[in-house]
Amino acid sequence: MDVISTADVPAKERFAFWREVTSKTWVPYDSRCEPRLESRFRARIAISEDGPVQATLMTTTPYAIHRTPKLIRQTDPGMFKLSCIVRGRGVMAQDGRSADFDAGNLVLYDTSRPYLAELAPDIPAGQMLILRFPHSLLPLPARDLRRLTAVRLPCDQGVGALSSQFLLQLARHMDELSPSDAARLSTLALDLLTTALANAVDADSALAPHARQRALMAQIHAFIAEHLGDPHLTPAAIAAAHHISMRYLHKLFHREGRTVAGWIRERRLDRCRRDLIDPRLTTRPISAIAARWGFTSPAHFSQTFRAAYGLSPRQFRQQYATAHTD
Repeated sequence: MDVISTADVPAKERFAFWREVTSKTWVPYDSRCEPRLESRFRARIAISEDGPVQATLMTTTPYAIHRTPKLIRQTDPGMFKLSCIVRGRGVMAQDGRSADFDAGNLVLYDTSRPYLAELAPDIPAGQMLILRFPHSLLPLPARDLRRLTAVRLPCDQGVGALSSQFLLQLARHMDELSPSDAARLSTLALDLLTTALANAVDADSALAPHARQRALMAQIHAFIAEHLGDPHLTPAAIAAAHHISMRYLHKLFHREGRTVAGWIRERRLDRCRRDLIDPRLTTRPISAIAARWGFTSPAHFSQTFRAAYGLSPRQFRQQYATAHTD
């Protein structure tokens, strides 16, 4: 992912630099920072732009933005932005509505209409995950979407809560993801969000069958990720948790060219691989790493790992350690 930071920019130039960065990353804004805070301004973004959904993790000291009618006339790419607040709090206003937000809240806004957003000036720094995507990717009536801008989307239960947790987890692991992983997970997040938005306006019937299926797959992928360490994570348990038949579950994965068991195994192996090269875990036994991610038999884990990566877990760990010591 591309990372842009104010760290190496002279203090007096940082906010002007940041104004330029955000205008190019998203859309032009009238950005403001309180004079007392401008000299201490700091900001950083990590951007993934593979695929139709741009995912950006932004960490910044407080400032405000205004998407004005004049700026919209100059540049209107026809995009939605969805912010998931990781930490901090602030306020968002659009279409005559205003919403306060804090950690875990999801807020939708449309770059084709004026809006205001501000991080609370009394917090040291805020962080948010921002998804930007074309209007065409939300298969809901425009009149319904207009009702949802600058509204805190329900995230305390059901698919709204799952959307919030999915995005919070994506934000926490952004730095670990390859661009293709980030793009795939961002698209899954959008599918999940589509269902949450449809539920928020009672418009589930407006979703095409393929959109509902993609959203269901996003929920299933999130469920698997959350329960990877459970040795009892089976297709039967997944189907039961989502109130679908085993046959339909296997059909959904078959459409992606995968099997349920194969997907679980790939995710577990990837987590084990990351732990084996984590310098903080060099003293943790391989068997403990395997057990952490649902492998109950050390021998089976070693065999499965070798089949996937061409080396035993011990050889893999040693080879990585040697390569990063020389």
